[in-house]
Amino acid sequence: MTTFDELLAAPPPDLRRSTAELRRLKTEIRRGPDPGATGRQHAKGKLTVRERLDLLFDPETFTETEPLRRHRSTGFGMADRRPHGDGVVTGWGRVHGRTVFAYAHDFRVFGGALGEAHAAKIHKIMDLALSAGAPLVGLNDGAGARIQEGVTALAGYGGIFRRNARASGVIPQLSVVLGPCAGGAAYSPALTDFVFMVRGTSQMFLTGPDVVKAVTGEEISQDGLGGAGVHAGASGVAGFAYDDEADCIEDVRFLLSLLPANNRELPPEAPLTDPAERRTDALTALVPADPARSYDMREVVEEIVDDGEFFEVHEGWARNVVCALARLGGQTVGFVANQPAVLAGVLDINASEKAARFVSTCDAFNIPLVTLVDVPGFLPGLDQEHGGVIRHGAKLLYAYCNATVPRVSVVLRKAYGGAYIVMDSQSIGADLTYAWPANEIAVMGAEGAANVIFRREIAAAADPDATRSRLVEEYRAELMHSYYAAERGLVDDVIDPGETRRVLVEALAALRGKHADLPERKHGNVPL
Repeated sequence: MTTFDELLAAPPPDLRRSTAELRRLKTEIRRGPDPGATGRQHAKGKLTVRERLDLLFDPETFTETEPLRRHRSTGFGMADRRPHGDGVVTGWGRVHGRTVFAYAHDFRVFGGALGEAHAAKIHKIMDLALSAGAPLVGLNDGAGARIQEGVTALAGYGGIFRRNARASGVIPQLSVVLGPCAGGAAYSPALTDFVFMVRGTSQMFLTGPDVVKAVTGEEISQDGLGGAGVHAGASGVAGFAYDDEADCIEDVRFLLSLLPANNRELPPEAPLTDPAERRTDALTALVPADPARSYDMREVVEEIVDDGEFFEVHEGWARNVVCALARLGGQTVGFVANQPAVLAGVLDINASEKAARFVSTCDAFNIPLVTLVDVPGFLPGLDQEHGGVIRHGAKLLYAYCNATVPRVSVVLRKAYGGAYIVMDSQSIGADLTYAWPANEIAVMGAEGAANVIFRREIAAAADPDATRSRLVEEYRAELMHSYYAAERGLVDDVIDPGETRRVLVEALAALRGKHADLPERKHGNVPL
């Protein structure tokens, strides 16, 4: 034991020497594990954790938290392996000049596996983001729970999930999957607002290929089981997929520029470089007058929005509906639109879920909604009915009915049956509704209606085809002419397609101060 006299005889602490030692230690921490680990990361086509953070944040703005933290485990050889940081980098910085919090796994350290100290760092940065009212970005590249730490690692995931749920609808949460994200780890991205993945290097699944083979006998690769293509095109878990990390992170930055910092703020406005009164006469050529002919609704959105720039969410999944963020008059706006180029633009199970989630997200973050309607109805069929299309369609209906942001809809061509109601009709609370000339708003198409109403008359006619044609035209002239809905106050105005951009910009400007009081309740019972 050191005596008091020995302590007095010891050289006094040298702050300069201690500071130099601190600089050396932090330099080593920033450098990361041995060069071989970095080389292996690069060989997989993946960036290191620091390289990713440099791409995410504005230069020289990142402030790291708890870089000196180390785990406390002693079993299974862990006592001899206690790297600083414990395999995750946490902190905050600026993205386009605005504060953003982030955590990023370092796959070079324990394969990015989550342990007690690792989880505690993430918990803290999540708490800071929520209390500061700033977005949170998670850069995921980890091998799941750290097996050597047992149930404490699983408890760490529970703390992350609880915080994801608590922050939902309060601050934007973005998950960027840049490597494996397996087992329980996959639930955190699923709880966040937007999920990004990279083709070839990102995988998300609950049970890996070995378990799948043991249980079902099916053989499949990690990428085939849960790669970016699977989740962006088949499962709908990921909203975005990219070929490389740099493009992916650049779009993360762009999305953050469109979103508010939290649910108490409006999205940031951008300088208006595209005249609000610009005519959109090209729309009359883009959209065929014949309601049976297809066209690409994305070209319509491109013509309407500022500078033709929009950011589509879930571009590869449920493509019969388009969901996109864009600026209109300098203001961030969410577009929901039927896509006649895919399944004639019908609503089905996946399209309903996709649009419902998007509407709910926009409403949570004060983003006005513009709905472009050209819908023949819901997709018929046993698979749809038995799969619960009623329940899933109700999700979209609920999302719109519950939304309190400014809502404007435009009927481009047809709007039939229940799908017309669900696509933000005036009857479910759209603030302003417009229609183009030659719109058809009705219970169903004229042909189907005539076949039902005049079934006996057509069957008894000497010339059924001629009789059917005459009765179809009579029905269309009586109940489906372009001004029928407007005459009954179900459409605020029938507008020139060339005036669509101007009308939308002015409508949203008028509604910018909208405030809606909801009934007092704990929460609604969403039809999940």
